[in-house]
Amino acid sequence: MKKVLLLISLIFILYGCSQQKSGNTFVTITKEGQFFKNGKPYYYIGTNFWYGAILASEGEGGNRKRLIQELDSLSAAGIENLRILVGADGVNGIKSKVEPTLQTAPGIYNDTILAGLDYLLAEMGKRNMSAVLFLNNSWEWSGGYSQYLEWAGHGKAPIPAIDGWNTFSEYVKQYPKCDSCKTLFAKHVEFIVTRTNRYTNKRYIDDPAIMSWQIGNEPRAFAEENKVAFALWISDVARQLKRLDPNHLVSVGSEGYQGCEGDIQLWELIHSYNDIDYTTIHIWPYNWGWAKKDDLHGTLGYSKEQTGIYIQKHLDISARYKKPMVIEEFGYPRDNFQFDTGTPVNDRNEYYSYVFNLVKENYLKKGILAGANFWAWGGFAKQNKDHVFWEKGDDYMGDPAQEEQGLYSVFHSDNTVGIISEFNKEMQDKTN
Repeated sequence: MKKVLLLISLIFILYGCSQQKSGNTFVTITKEGQFFKNGKPYYYIGTNFWYGAILASEGEGGNRKRLIQELDSLSAAGIENLRILVGADGVNGIKSKVEPTLQTAPGIYNDTILAGLDYLLAEMGKRNMSAVLFLNNSWEWSGGYSQYLEWAGHGKAPIPAIDGWNTFSEYVKQYPKCDSCKTLFAKHVEFIVTRTNRYTNKRYIDDPAIMSWQIGNEPRAFAEENKVAFALWISDVARQLKRLDPNHLVSVGSEGYQGCEGDIQLWELIHSYNDIDYTTIHIWPYNWGWAKKDDLHGTLGYSKEQTGIYIQKHLDISARYKKPMVIEEFGYPRDNFQFDTGTPVNDRNEYYSYVFNLVKENYLKKGILAGANFWAWGGFAKQNKDHVFWEKGDDYMGDPAQEEQGLYSVFHSDNTVGIISEFNKEMQDKTN
């Protein structure tokens, strides 16, 4: 009997060592509002790597050799939290839309992109990385709201760059009250979340490489009269995600009150739900008019000041609910509004350092500002100097097709990478 008990104990010890050696567990949240990963407080400087599943595919747009190079480069800089688009929606060939798309028609999927997502998660798992996977989008660059509306019979989706912002916003504001759109999206959610990875034979719901399912990229109500319907939709999707997958965290993907019709109470409401595990904000000094195109350096101080105010306003609310907060999108243009690789990024570096310091201060005092994902990783992408905006055949970088290529991208050659690496090293060293 003693031998049997000894054998059982040995099995458990070996199993525990195996788990410890793999060093990859689900990200959890304490009652005090701290992320925990691998038994330690989890604070991070991560990035947006929205094109990861496309790059990881073996079809059009895929380049697994470059993917491995990017993941290794990110790991070397201590960047292991990646925010990723699950896949774009709709037909290819639409100006300003990411392609190749994943969901080409309702419930019809491009298997090469699914394989890319599987491969990406498998490779991230090998490197103990964590993925935040967003499933929808307010904006046209990956389909999202406007594509679901078109599929539901609301007419051809307008493109802001062609049809104008007002036309686009009038169109997408139909989404929060479009029941058939939300039904189509719910089916998409179930299809993705219940998948099994073809490379690891691991169900997505059992994969610790996934940190969080995110309802969408910057989901918005788009109108005062949509606020209730929007909030109810967020609640419904969060509940569906928790029902399908009790192992992973769930997040909204919200910009903050800027993405809630300027209503901080709406932002508080959608993050107060029990099925939403942590809060998110995005910060865009240039897009929001704090930083001026012709005076990026002169308006840098004001941008930092407004950033601090914006963060604190949302942090105060997060603290009331004891939920961690992540600044999961923020960026600052290259000096003098240039786009080319190799041009200076001194203003960006100063702005990034300001944001990173806030995360580090929270790390030191065990606060709830837990992470920051800069927008976005350009890595080893090669720019096409013949045009400013993305065209089919160009390398993917951090800027989607509707933005100037290089506007916000952080390339491997930028000295910004050294700053990021140093902040991550300081936080990781103290938790080891």
